[in-house]
Amino acid sequence: MKAWNHIIYVLVCTACVIVGRAEELAASKTIDAVSSNTQEVSRMLVLAESQMSEILFCERHPARDYSRHYYANFGYDCGDPSYWLHGADGGRMAIYSPKTGLVRTLLEDASGAFRDPQIHYDGKRVLFSYRKGGTHHYNLYEMNLDGTGLRQITVGDWDDVEPTYLPDGGIVFCSSRCKRYVLCWLAPVAVLFRCNADGSGLRQLSSNNVSENTPAVLPDGRVLFTRWEYVNRDAISFHHLWTMNPDGTGVMVYYGNMHPGGVYIDAQPIPDTAQVVFVDSGYHGKLEHAGKLMLLNLQSGPDDRSQARAITGDGFRDPYPISTHEFLAARGEEIVTVMEGSGVKTLWKAKAMVHEPRPIMPRPRPPVIASHVDLSKATGTLVLTDVYMGRNMSGVKPASIKKLLIMEDLSKPVNFHGGGTTPLAHGGSWTFKRILGTVPVEADVSANFEIPACRSIYFAALDENDLCVKQMRSFVTVQPGEQVSCIGCHEKRTITTQPYSGVRLASQRVPSKIRPFVGIPEILDFPRDIQPILNRHCIRCHDTASRKGGLVLSGDRGPTYSLAYYNLLLHRQIKDHAGRNWEGIKNISGRPSGNDAPYSAFSFAAPLVKHLGKSHHEVELSEVERTTIRLWLDSATPYAGTAAAFGTGQLGGWWRNNEPLREMADAWPTTGPAKEAMQRRCTTCHEGRLPRFVTDRTTGDPYNDFEGWERPVSRFSRHTIFNLTHPEQSLALRVPLAKSVGGFAEGLLAKPAPVPLDLSHAPTPVVHGVVFASKDDPDYRAILAHLLAAQERLNEIKRFDMPGFKPGAAYIREMKRYGVLPAEFDPLKDAINTYEIDQKYWRLFWCTTSNPMK
Repeated sequence: MKAWNHIIYVLVCTACVIVGRAEELAASKTIDAVSSNTQEVSRMLVLAESQMSEILFCERHPARDYSRHYYANFGYDCGDPSYWLHGADGGRMAIYSPKTGLVRTLLEDASGAFRDPQIHYDGKRVLFSYRKGGTHHYNLYEMNLDGTGLRQITVGDWDDVEPTYLPDGGIVFCSSRCKRYVLCWLAPVAVLFRCNADGSGLRQLSSNNVSENTPAVLPDGRVLFTRWEYVNRDAISFHHLWTMNPDGTGVMVYYGNMHPGGVYIDAQPIPDTAQVVFVDSGYHGKLEHAGKLMLLNLQSGPDDRSQARAITGDGFRDPYPISTHEFLAARGEEIVTVMEGSGVKTLWKAKAMVHEPRPIMPRPRPPVIASHVDLSKATGTLVLTDVYMGRNMSGVKPASIKKLLIMEDLSKPVNFHGGGTTPLAHGGSWTFKRILGTVPVEADVSANFEIPACRSIYFAALDENDLCVKQMRSFVTVQPGEQVSCIGCHEKRTITTQPYSGVRLASQRVPSKIRPFVGIPEILDFPRDIQPILNRHCIRCHDTASRKGGLVLSGDRGPTYSLAYYNLLLHRQIKDHAGRNWEGIKNISGRPSGNDAPYSAFSFAAPLVKHLGKSHHEVELSEVERTTIRLWLDSATPYAGTAAAFGTGQLGGWWRNNEPLREMADAWPTTGPAKEAMQRRCTTCHEGRLPRFVTDRTTGDPYNDFEGWERPVSRFSRHTIFNLTHPEQSLALRVPLAKSVGGFAEGLLAKPAPVPLDLSHAPTPVVHGVVFASKDDPDYRAILAHLLAAQERLNEIKRFDMPGFKPGAAYIREMKRYGVLPAEFDPLKDAINTYEIDQKYWRLFWCTTSNPMK
C-alpha cells in the first residue's frame, strides 16, 4: 500500500507541474529561471519521497576576507576597521518551489544581507540573521513564512549569526558579543550564546577563544556544533564536532579533536538514523564553508576516523537531510540534491551565491533537556575518578601524580595580523595563561575540586617535585553550579567506569578550592618576571661579553625579543614539542599536535630545570624563583605578558600580513651601506643564511627567521646576532672583530666555503677568523651605524617593556568598544597600565551572580 501511495503521489506531483505551471508563471512576480519540463519532472521523481513542497534559501555575496578563511564572514578587519569582512551589499531570502521551478522573494534588501535561515518545528516560521541596509552587523530576526510578522530579536553592534531553534523554546546562536579576536587572524570570534524567543535572557554558553559555528539540535536534545580550538598545539588543524546541553552544560567532543586535520562544519542529524551529515571544508577551511559532504556513523567513539566517508567531491555547502539518503545542499549559485549512490542533481541556479537551502515542512521537536545551571553560583565542580586514566598515559609512574596545576586559557582582545604567535611567544603558545593554582590528587588517584564557571580551564598533572608529567592541551568549561564527573583526563570515550571497591577518596569530602601561588604573578611576563632571576643568577657567566657555552642570557633587546628569551629557545633549554627539527626529531611542520607522551614536554623535560640547583655552578634560587621558572615553562614560555604588546615595538617580520604593522628597515638611509658591507665581507660563506640588516629576510632558508608557529631557531638569526640595546655588542660585529680590539675573532679566515645550517641541535661555540682587524674598518662602521639607527628607532616606537610605552590604536579602540577604557581616554595625554587594563578586560567574562556570562 505504501508503494502504491508513493506512485500515486509522484503522478499527482507530475500532473501539478504540467497543469499548474502556466497559472503560477502568470501569477508570480519574482520568477528567476525555469528549467525544462523534462528536468523538472526528473527533479520531482527524486524529491517526491521527501514529500517536500518548497525550499527556503538565502542569496548573498561571499565574504571578503582576502585569505578566504571559513570563519571570517562578519565584522571588520582589526587592523583596518574600515574594511568589512562580510559580503557586498545586496541579498534576499526566498522560496523555491520544486513543483514549478519558480522562486518568490520573502524578504529583500539591496543594501543589506540575509543568512542562516532555520525553519521552526511547526514549519510556519523562520529564524535568520539579517544585516539591515545601512548597517554592518547581523542581528537575529524571525518572521512568518507567509511574509508577515517580521520582528527583531537581538540588537546591538555585534554579529549574531547561525541561529537555531531549541526544543525548550529558546534560541542558540553564534555571536561576536564574546568580544575577542581570532588568535592568529584579524577577524572577530563568535562563540555559542543562547537567548529566549524574544531575545531576553541572553547568555554566553562557551568560553572558547576561537570560533564556533553552525549549532544544530540532535534527536536527543543536545546541541551539536563545530569548535575550533588550539591550546598549546597547532593553530590550524583542530576544527571538529562537539556537543553540549542547551544550557551550556555537559560539553563533550563528538567527533574529531584527537587527530589533526579537516574542518568539520554544518553538521545536521539525519532523521530516523544515528548518522550525521557534515561538510569537511578541508585543511584550514574554505570560503563560506565549502567542502565535501560527509556521512558520519558514530559507533566507536570520537577518535575512529573510519566512521566518516565522503559522498561528494569538493565545493558543497550547507547540507540538510530530506530523507535518510537524500540531502539538500548549496553549490556555488545552485541548490542541489545529493543522493548517496545516485549523484548530484541541480534544482535551481541563482545569480548570486546560494546559502542554507531548507525544506519548508514541520519536523519533530526533540526532547527538552532540563537545565542544571544555577546562576546564583560562580563556580562548578569537577570530580575525576582516576587521573591516570586517559589518552596516551602509558608509562606514568604509579602514585607519581600529586597535584593538578590549574590554569586559565585567556582570550585575545585584539589582533592586528595573521600567522605567528609574536610577540606573545616565538612559536608554542598562542594564548595567555592565567595561573590559578593547584588542587590535590588523592592517594587513590581521584580528585574533587571547584573551578571558576564560564572560563576556559586547563590542567597539568604534577609529580612530587611539582614538575609537569602531562598537560591537557585542550580546555574544559563548567556552567554555574554544574557538577561534572569524569573517569580521567581525556579518557577514551568508548570505555565505562572501572569497577572500584569502595568510594573514591575525593568524593568523600567537600571539593577542594584552588590553592593560589603566593608572590608569583598570575600571568607571567618574561622581561618583568623571568629576566630579573637570570640577572641575579646567570649573567655572570652568560652576559654578552663572556657568552659561556655560546649562551647569552642578557635582557638586551633584539629586533623582536630579548637576547635571553631567544637564546633559551636557541639552546634548547625549553621543550614543548613546537619547532622544526627540534632535538633531532624530524618534525617537518613544527606544529605541536598535542597529546604528548608523559614526561616528554614542559617543566619535566626542560633542560633549564636541571640548571636551577646547586649542581650547576652553585646556583641557588629561592623557592619563589624556582617556582616562577617552572610555572613559566608550564604556561608555555610566554615572552610578553600583555595583549597591548601585539603589533608594537617590533622591527621586521617574515609574514607579509605583519609587515604593515611592523617597522621595516629596508629603505632606511643606513640600510644600503650596511647591506653592502655584509654582502662584501660575510656572504662568501654565509650566502642566504646571514641577515644583512636588521629586518632582512634571509633567502637560503626562508623559515630561518619565521616568526610563526613553526619556531625555527638559528645561530644566524637576526634575533640573536643583532643587539639593539648595546649595538656595539651585537654578534654580527663582535664575532668577526679581532679579539685584540674587543671582539671574539682570532686567526686567519679559513678558505671560503658555505657554512651549513643545522637545526637539529643546539649551537656550539666556534672561533671565527678575523674579518675586521679594527673598529675603524669602513664596513664595520657601516654596520654599526645601521644598528645604532635601529636602536634609535626602537627607542622611539617602544616595546611593551620599555618606559613610556603606549599601546597601538587598535588596542585602545577595542578596549573602548568593550567598555574597559572610557570613551574620552586619550593615549597621548592619559597614563595607562596595560597589565591592569588587560585584567579588567578578562574580568568581563568572569561569571558572578550579577554577571552570568552576559
